[in-house]
Amino acid sequence: MSTTSGPSDLTSRLRCRLEADRQQIEETAARELERLGESLSAVASGALRSIEVDTAAATARMRALLLRAWLRPLVVGLSLFLGISGGSWATTHWLWRSIELRIEALATLNRQVEEARWTLDEIEETTWGVTLREIEGDRFVVLPAGTLDDPPWTVRGRPAVKLSKE
Repeated sequence: MSTTSGPSDLTSRLRCRLEADRQQIEETAARELERLGESLSAVASGALRSIEVDTAAATARMRALLLRAWLRPLVVGLSLFLGISGGSWATTHWLWRSIELRIEALATLNRQVEEARWTLDEIEETTWGVTLREIEGDRFVVLPAGTLDDPPWTVRGRPAVKLSKE
């Protein structure tokens, strides 16, 4: 065996060495790519979780905003409805009661008028139609029609007797 190596030996050793370096580089690259893939997968998972959390928070804020946006007009509308309905009912009730009171007052007044007419008829019957009148400071006793043939005074076409001012 010779200690000197020829170009083919050198080429063969260089080839073996290059092959070993290539394998080592490929293994190192594969490990680094695997670590990079795991790191990227962790970053992507973190980003996905962050997006999900942000989306859930935005959805919750939007839900609360929509709830307030619907709730406020709903409360205002319901308050207006109850106010108008209650006011209408109260006004109607008040008007109905007012009408009832006026009907009762009218019935009472009609009854009082009838009683007054009855009393007037009774007075006329018991006084034979004689009435007392005062006209411009002069007092007269007005007699029933046809009681005097030639009366000195007449009041509304009926004979009258003038009374003294004493």
